[in-house]
Amino acid sequence: MEEETTTEATTGSETTASEATAPETTPSHDQVNGLDRIAGAEREVDAGAPETETTEIALSIWDQVQHFLEGLLRPWNAYQVAMALVLIALSFLVARILQPRMYNWLKAQEGWPKWRYRYGMMLHRRLPLVVFVVVTWIAVLIMRELTWPSRSYLLAILANLGTAWLVVVLIVRLVQNSALRMILRYSAWIWVTLAITGLSQEAKQLMDSIAIEIGETRLTMWMVIQGALILGMTFALVRFLSRQTASRIKRNADISPSMQVLFVKFLQVMLYGAAFFIGLRTIGFDLRGLAFLSGAIGVGIGFGLQKVVSNLVSGVIILLDKSIKPGDVISLGETFGWINTLSARYVSVVTRDGREYLIPNEDLITGQVVNWSHSDTYVRLDIYFGTAYDDDPHAVRRIAVEAAKSVERVLTFPKTPVCHIVGFGDSSVDFILRFWIEDPTGGLTNIRGNVYLALWDAFQENGISIPFPQREVRMLEGGAQAAPVTDLPD
Repeated sequence: MEEETTTEATTGSETTASEATAPETTPSHDQVNGLDRIAGAEREVDAGAPETETTEIALSIWDQVQHFLEGLLRPWNAYQVAMALVLIALSFLVARILQPRMYNWLKAQEGWPKWRYRYGMMLHRRLPLVVFVVVTWIAVLIMRELTWPSRSYLLAILANLGTAWLVVVLIVRLVQNSALRMILRYSAWIWVTLAITGLSQEAKQLMDSIAIEIGETRLTMWMVIQGALILGMTFALVRFLSRQTASRIKRNADISPSMQVLFVKFLQVMLYGAAFFIGLRTIGFDLRGLAFLSGAIGVGIGFGLQKVVSNLVSGVIILLDKSIKPGDVISLGETFGWINTLSARYVSVVTRDGREYLIPNEDLITGQVVNWSHSDTYVRLDIYFGTAYDDDPHAVRRIAVEAAKSVERVLTFPKTPVCHIVGFGDSSVDFILRFWIEDPTGGLTNIRGNVYLALWDAFQENGISIPFPQREVRMLEGGAQAAPVTDLPD
């Protein structure tokens, strides 16, 4: 009993002493908030705490950097630095020799897709880094076989950094936007460097300590950078997926062009919308705050965006009813051309003179549109002409049809040119020549002109004359008044 009492007393004294000598621990931010909520008390804000925390983290990072630089003065570390400099010089020398040969080899490759050329040129520009990574890993493997692994530690770090940088370049090259690609590339390089050198946690704490208070929301630098990177990468991935899917849809011959456009637009809206909301949820943004914004957008649509909504709905209707599609030749008022693209708000129509008209979708729904290639691509053109009464009309019809058939774009099967007499005029027998073409996008005026030239040449060869009105004016001698103009027969 006495020994147990003594033991308990000793244990109690040791516990008391340890509690007395233990350093006072500071609860974390989340623990303080939890205790305050349980107690129902408001947390006291220490204005100097964030600044002190930021300073301490920055000093800790600086101490690690100083410790690393001091370690470079050790013999084997200095040897590794010297070897790294030699490998860098060797890499630039080898790359200088190989780059012209690689460039000529890339130029000789015909039929490659664009993405392969882009990756080839990217590797050509970064050939010194590629060579440096290869020779550095070779040096690391040789040193690990000949000596202790610690004596190749710095070279292994450089090899890991070079490899990571190359991987980042290969992945970020999928981003089409040059500005976004540059931001993602440099951000990924910085973060990979910090992770490999063991400073990622300190850098994260430093950026998390730099913050601003907006009401009850604490916005840190780490949240801003994280959100920008996540949204950028998400949108880049969505853009790549949408482009690949759109190319597959457009190569499908079983889907009509209008439905292809509709599927592509619907897919893009769904993917980009999902990317936006997923990115916001990933960084911890409360989507319930968008309820007020969606209500404001609804009011704006109801009062100020009637035309925009009308054009959007009209665009969907055009895509669904297939009244027009890319490649159709249409006439709307004085505008004649072929449809280049169908957009959500407008239709792009390119004319023969190179002008591109952006016609709102609503005008195509409410206005009268002539679609020259709606159900098929065959288009009939008419030409009127007249010949003298002395010419044989049967021969004229035969010669006119043969002249039309001699023109390149005029169809001879299944629709063949025809010529008919349409009347007896004052000075000529009037004919109409009808012929068909199947490529209205090639123009209408030019094919009419070619047929007229063919008729002229054929009539000259066969002695067919084209009459025209002749007038004779008589002047009276000494009189101020001229005789009336009379039409003379041909």
